[in-house]
Amino acid sequence: MSAVLEAVRAGRTGETELLLRKLTGAERRALLPELQKVRKEIRATSWEERDARVYPALQVAGAMCHSGAAAAAAWIAGADMRWRRAPVETLLKALADRDTGWQADVARRLAARPVSADVPFELMAGLVRRSGCEVPVTDAYVVGWVRHVGHTWGRVPLVDRLRAEPDLRVLVRGLFELSDLAEVRWLFGDGPGSWQSTLAELAHAGTLDRAALLDACVARLLRGGGPTDHRVFLPLLVQLAPTRDEERERVADWTALARDAASPVAGHAQKVLAALALDGDLTPRQLAEASEGLLFRAEKKLVRAQLVLLGKVLARDASAAPLLLSAVAQAFGHEDTQVQERALKLVERHAGRLVDDLAARSEVADAVGRLSPALRVRAAGALGVVPAPGPEAYEEVLPPVPEPLRLAPAPESAEEVAEEVGALLAAGGDVAAFERTLDGLVRHAHRDQDALREALEPTVAGRWWRQPEAHRRWDADEYFGPTRRGLLDPEDGLELLLATLYGVVSTATLLAAVQRGPADHQCPRHGFSRVLDVRFRELAYRIRTDPQPLLLATPTWSTGLLEPDELVDRLDTCRRLGTRVGDADFAQALLRVRREDRAAALAAAGRARGLGTPEGERLARRLSAGGPALPTCDRRASGPRILVESGEVLDLQQDFPEAFRRLGRPVTVSERFRYCYHGGREDHATWLATLPEQRELVAVRLMPDLAEAAVDDQRGMAAVLPLLAEAGGTAGESTHLCVAYGLGARHPEDRLAAVDALLVLAARGQLDAERLGADLGQLVRRGAVKPLRLAESARTAAATGANATIWEMLRHALPVLLADLATAGTSGSARGLGELLSIAAECAERSGAHGDLPHLSRAAARRGSSRLAVQARRLRDALAGPMAA
Repeated sequence: MSAVLEAVRAGRTGETELLLRKLTGAERRALLPELQKVRKEIRATSWEERDARVYPALQVAGAMCHSGAAAAAAWIAGADMRWRRAPVETLLKALADRDTGWQADVARRLAARPVSADVPFELMAGLVRRSGCEVPVTDAYVVGWVRHVGHTWGRVPLVDRLRAEPDLRVLVRGLFELSDLAEVRWLFGDGPGSWQSTLAELAHAGTLDRAALLDACVARLLRGGGPTDHRVFLPLLVQLAPTRDEERERVADWTALARDAASPVAGHAQKVLAALALDGDLTPRQLAEASEGLLFRAEKKLVRAQLVLLGKVLARDASAAPLLLSAVAQAFGHEDTQVQERALKLVERHAGRLVDDLAARSEVADAVGRLSPALRVRAAGALGVVPAPGPEAYEEVLPPVPEPLRLAPAPESAEEVAEEVGALLAAGGDVAAFERTLDGLVRHAHRDQDALREALEPTVAGRWWRQPEAHRRWDADEYFGPTRRGLLDPEDGLELLLATLYGVVSTATLLAAVQRGPADHQCPRHGFSRVLDVRFRELAYRIRTDPQPLLLATPTWSTGLLEPDELVDRLDTCRRLGTRVGDADFAQALLRVRREDRAAALAAAGRARGLGTPEGERLARRLSAGGPALPTCDRRASGPRILVESGEVLDLQQDFPEAFRRLGRPVTVSERFRYCYHGGREDHATWLATLPEQRELVAVRLMPDLAEAAVDDQRGMAAVLPLLAEAGGTAGESTHLCVAYGLGARHPEDRLAAVDALLVLAARGQLDAERLGADLGQLVRRGAVKPLRLAESARTAAATGANATIWEMLRHALPVLLADLATAGTSGSARGLGELLSIAAECAERSGAHGDLPHLSRAAARRGSSRLAVQARRLRDALAGPMAA
C-alpha cells in the first residue's frame, strides 16, 4: 500500500491505477483514510506551493477505493479535483471492473450535480454507454452534451453530428427543460447552421418529432427562463413554421404569450393573433381576452398595434363592438396619453353601437376616469354621460421625513464585540454599525485584552495575518506599515486593529505610521480617506501602548452627528481617568458635534469650559462660534459636465491635524481630480459621517463621481444620494447639482436613488426646485443628461404623488430646451423632449398648475402629430385651464 501512496504523491496516475488493480476490495477500502489525509494536506497548502500533479492520481485512487457509488461520485466531482483532473479515459478504465449497476448509479449521481460542478460530459456519457442505463436528462448532462457537440464545429457539420446521436430525441427534450441557457447560450448562434435551423431541418425531415418539438417550444416560451432564452426558442418556433391549423389550436397559448412573455415573444404572438383575427379565425371574445392583457403592457408599440387591429375588426364586424370596446377602454389607463387618445378615438368612432348594450356602455364609461383630464370631457360627450366633477383641491404627497436612528450603546461583553466584528468582516455594514463596533473594540481592549483576544479567536482564526509566516501572501508589517500603497479602508483598518491586538504588527511599525502619516496626494477627494487612515493608525498605536477607555468620536445618530452633551461627558470621563485624548479621535469628534441647535450648543459650551482642560476649551470655542460656514463656490465647465469649485473653509484650518485641514482646502476642477483613483464609491457613506453637518463640502467632492454616472454610464455612483439628502447642513448648489446628475444616470438603480434623494429634500423643505430645474436644463442642453433618462426619473417621482414638486422642477428646466428648439429647429436635446413635455403636462393637470411657460406656444404651434407637438399642445391647454380649487 505504501507503493500506491508513493505513486499518488508523485503524481504517477498510470502507475497508481495499475497498483490498485492488484489489490482486493478490502485492501482498497483500507487505503481510503490515507488518501483523505493526502487530500487534506494538499488543501492546507497555499496555491503557490500546491503540487497540481498529485490531483489526477489522487482522483483515480479515490474513485477506485470507494465501494459506494455516492462516495465515489462525490470524490470524482470534488471542487478541488477540478483544478487538474485525471484524463476521462483513465477514469473510465479505472472503473471498468465495477458492475454495470454501480457504474449507472455513479453516472446518475454525477449528472445530478449542478452545472457549476463542471463534471466532464465524456465521463458521464462513457459511464452511461458502458452501463446501458437510460440517459439522465439533467441540466449538467444536457449542458455538457451541448458543449461537447459545440466543440466539434468546423470539423463536422452540426446536422451530421446530431443525426449520429443515438439519444437525440431524449437530449433535445432535455434542452427544453433546462432551467437556464446562460451556460450555453453563446453556442447556439444565429442563421444557417445554427442549432435552431438544424433542429428545424431535422424536424421537417422526420428525424425529430415536429409536433412534439413545436409543443415543447411553445411550452418553454410560456414558462419563460433566463432574460435571453427567447433568443433561442423564438427563432426555432419561427423556423418550425406552424401551419394555420396549428396556430388555431394554440390560441390560448398565443394569448398568454401576448399578455406576459418577453417583448419579442409577445410581439410574435400578437402577429399570429392578428392574422387569425383578420382571417376570421378568432371570435370577438377571444380577441377581447387577448387585448385586455396586451393593452396593459408598457411597450407602446405593442399597444398601438393592438389598437390598430381592434379598429380593423370593429370596422368589419359591428356586432363585436360591445366586447371589443370594453377591451379598448383598458387603454384609458395607459401612462402614454397618445395611447389614451388613440383608444378614445376608437370609442368615439364606434360609440353609437353601444346604445343598446347598457352593460358594455357602463363598463366603458367607468373607465373614463382613468383618462387624462383633457380627454375626459371628450369621452363623456362621446358616451352621452355627465362629465365627472372637477378635481378636488390638490394635495401633494411626499414621503415622511426620515428620522435618524440613535446608536445603541457599545457592546457590553467581549463575546458581543466578537460577533459584531465577525459580521463586519463577513458582510460589511453601514457607518453606524462600524463606529459602534469600533467603540466596543476600543473599550474592551482597555478593560481586558486577554479576554477580548479569547472571544475573538474563532472570528480571526482564518484571517491571513493569523497564518504561519511561511503560508502568508504578505508580510503584516509591510502590508499595514507606512509604506503601503493606498490608504486604509474600513475593512483594512479593522484588520489592522485586530492584528495589533494579537501582536502581529510590531510597535515600531505602528509608531512609524503615526509619525509619518499617509502618503501625500493632491486630489481633494483623498482627504476623507486620509482622515480615516489617520484615525486607524492612532487607535492601533494606542491599543498597543496606551489603551483608551472609549472613543470620543462615536456618533450619537446614524447620520454621524454627535450630541454636544455626550461629547462633554466623554471628555469628563477622560479627565477623571487621567487619559490622554487622541488628536485624530478628538478632531473627528469636533467635526461631528452638532452645532445647528444653537441653544443646546451654547449650553454644552458652558459645561465644556468648566472641565478646565485644553480639549474642553477647544470644544467650547467651536460650539460658541456658530453654525458651520459654507465655502464660496464657482461653476466651471468641463466638456459636457458642469462642476463646482469651492474656496477655503477657515473653520477647518484652525486647531486641526494636517489630515483634517485638507477637508477645508479649496477644490478645483482638473483632469487629475476627475480621474483620481482615490474616489472610490465604497467610501461615500463614510464621507458624510466625517462631516455630517457640512453637506456641501461633501457634495462638491462627490460631484465628479455623480457626473460619471450620467456622462460615462458608471454604475452605483448615485447610491449615496439618499444619504446626502438626509445629511445636515445647507442643501446648496453642489447638492442640487449632484441630484441633477443622478436623475440622468445611466442605470435604473442610480436614477431611483436620485429620485429618493429628491423626494427626501422636498419632504424636508430643502429642495430648491427652481435651481434643480435650471441645472437640469443646462445639463440636458450640454448633453451630460439625456432627456429620456430624466423623463423616466421624473415619471417615477411623479407616480409617488409629488406632481407639484416635479412640475415646479420641469417648469424651470423646459424653457431652456424649448428656447433651443425655437432657435435651432432640432437639436440634440430635442430627442426625448416630447416625453418630458408629456410628464410636465400630466403633473400640471393633476396639480392644477396654470400660467405661461416661455417658448411653449411656439412648440405647440408646430405642425403635425409628433409626440413633441402633441404634448406641447396638451401642456399649453392644461396651463390655460382654470386654477385648481
